[in-house]
Amino acid sequence: MRVLLRVLAPLLSLVVAAIGALVVVEVVAAWVGRVSGAGLLVPWRDWRTTVQNTLWTAEPVLWIAVGVIVVGAVLLLVGLLARRHDVALDAPSPGLTVATAPRVLARLVGTRVRAADPVTAASVTASARSVVVNARGRGDTDALREAARGAASGVLDALPLARRPRLTVRATPEQPGSKGVQ
Repeated sequence: MRVLLRVLAPLLSLVVAAIGALVVVEVVAAWVGRVSGAGLLVPWRDWRTTVQNTLWTAEPVLWIAVGVIVVGAVLLLVGLLARRHDVALDAPSPGLTVATAPRVLARLVGTRVRAADPVTAASVTASARSVVVNARGRGDTDALREAARGAASGVLDALPLARRPRLTVRATPEQPGSKGVQ
C-alpha cells in the first residue's frame, strides 16, 4: 500500500496544482478584462448556467456523488493501510521516539535462533505484535522447539521493546537425506 500511496500522492498533487493554476489564470484574465464569452481556458459561465439549471435529484448529480464517495473511500483506505508498521522501543529520554523495522527484529531473532545447537535452519516473521519462528533441525522436536524458544526469548528480553511481542515457535525435525543433515 505504501507504493500505491507514493504514486497517488504526486498525481493528486499535480491535479490540485493544475486546477489551482487554471483558477489563477481565469481570475487574472477576468480582472484584466481579457475574457470574452464563456472563459479564457475553461467555459466557467456555461458550466455555471448548467449547474444552476440542474436539480440535486437529477441522475448525473447522484452518479457524480456516488463516484466522489467511492474515490474518497478508496483514498481513505489507502491512507489508513499505508501506515508504517514499526516496532516501538523504549525511549532513552522523554523527548525521543525510538523504533525499528520488523525486518530488523526478524533478522536479530533469526540470527540468534540459527546459532542454537540443534537448529540447522530457521525462518522468522516479525511484527510489533508477534514474532513467529519456524525452526528446522536435528534431534527431538521438543528439544528443538525449546532451543529455538530460548534463543528467541533471549533476544526479545535483551531488546528494550516498549511492548513485548507474542512469541510463537514451530519446530520441524529434518528428515534424513534432506539438505543440512549428513
